[in-house]
Amino acid sequence: MSDNAAKLELNGTTYDLPVLKPTLGPDVLDIRKLYGEADVFTFDPGFTSTAACESAITFIDGDVGELLYRGYPIEQLADKSTHLEVCYLLLYGELPTSSQLADFTQRVTRHTMVHEQMHYFFRGFRRDAHPMATMVGVVGAMAAFYHDSTDINDPWQREVAAIRMIAKLPTIAAMAYKYSVGQPFVYPKNALSYSGNFLHMCFAVPAEDYVVSPVLEKAMDRIMMLHADHEQNASTSTVRLAGSSGANPFACIAAGIACLWGPAHGGANQAALEQLREIGTVDRIPEFIAKAKDKTSGIKLMGFGHRVYKNFDPRAKVMKESADEVLGLLGVENNPLLQVAKELERIALEDDYFISKKLYPNVDFYSGIILEAMGFPTAMFTPIFAISRTVGWISQWKEMIGEKNQKIGRPRQLYIGPAKRDYVDLRHR
Repeated sequence: MSDNAAKLELNGTTYDLPVLKPTLGPDVLDIRKLYGEADVFTFDPGFTSTAACESAITFIDGDVGELLYRGYPIEQLADKSTHLEVCYLLLYGELPTSSQLADFTQRVTRHTMVHEQMHYFFRGFRRDAHPMATMVGVVGAMAAFYHDSTDINDPWQREVAAIRMIAKLPTIAAMAYKYSVGQPFVYPKNALSYSGNFLHMCFAVPAEDYVVSPVLEKAMDRIMMLHADHEQNASTSTVRLAGSSGANPFACIAAGIACLWGPAHGGANQAALEQLREIGTVDRIPEFIAKAKDKTSGIKLMGFGHRVYKNFDPRAKVMKESADEVLGLLGVENNPLLQVAKELERIALEDDYFISKKLYPNVDFYSGIILEAMGFPTAMFTPIFAISRTVGWISQWKEMIGEKNQKIGRPRQLYIGPAKRDYVDLRHR
């Protein structure tokens, strides 16, 4: 905290608001005592100008296009690290030694199987249930299957719950996918990597062998790594708010998954692919571009630009490399959708209109292309996002639980309803 303070003058009285100094980012006005001293609230719909917590996990500078995990640039991690190493970094604050990473990897790998009775739980859903609906239900039900790790006051139980969710979310998501397509569940294999195991559980069948492509394995690992955490976004805030009540960790993560399901949040890459389908063929791109430039058309180019990043999305640069590798391996010649994606990307990167407005392809555009090329249906895009973000949610939840002055979340409101009035008996209305 700095020595100086901001001054607020209200109804003839001056109030001092302490100015908090972060490691990075803008200064923060401390208004915690404002209501008690001045009897006023602040009004900030969407909390776009409000710091709801202290956090040492992730930092975003949208003006310069920077994303840091525990201080490490995402570009360096994507180039040199792996998703499980990033998981360790987010959970514990530092990059692991080789022995620490080996131990962590083994603990995650040994927890990838789910309780056998959970197989019957899946069968209670309709065959055409959206995988996210299934995941919300199954993850929430984990508290019933793993009740030995629901005591949030026990550090060891918190640790076990964290490892279990990181390990089992890929298995649960793969089971949701297999159930939706009518195929038998595929058990995890301890010999495979985290991302390779997920691909195997999704695409292997008992009738024949499935060999995980190293290119697809690397691309999936990057997708997970790049989506692992993203500061206080909607789903992370939901996890923290649910956790502030003392809810068990499985319920908190289920709440985060439910929030992520919203099309304005986790469904962005699905929306981008659906728009590509709407365009249909390469020859229709100029027509669609013209509509996107016309403010009266109501057409918005999905997968371009970002609410936080005002320059470029640093994750998109890395994801573009993976997209090029995957499309190079699988080819796009016979896939009209991917042909449209590649041509739309080319035009947007060269068009003065998009360049001037900084509407660059974002991480959702490229991740959607990669997942489509791998063979995932769009309904699986958000579940894969949930797998990736699980470690971020858990890290934020653990951080919140460890706060000394942690309080239950209780936002205030600007009430605009009727003033106090008396009840009118039914016969007089």
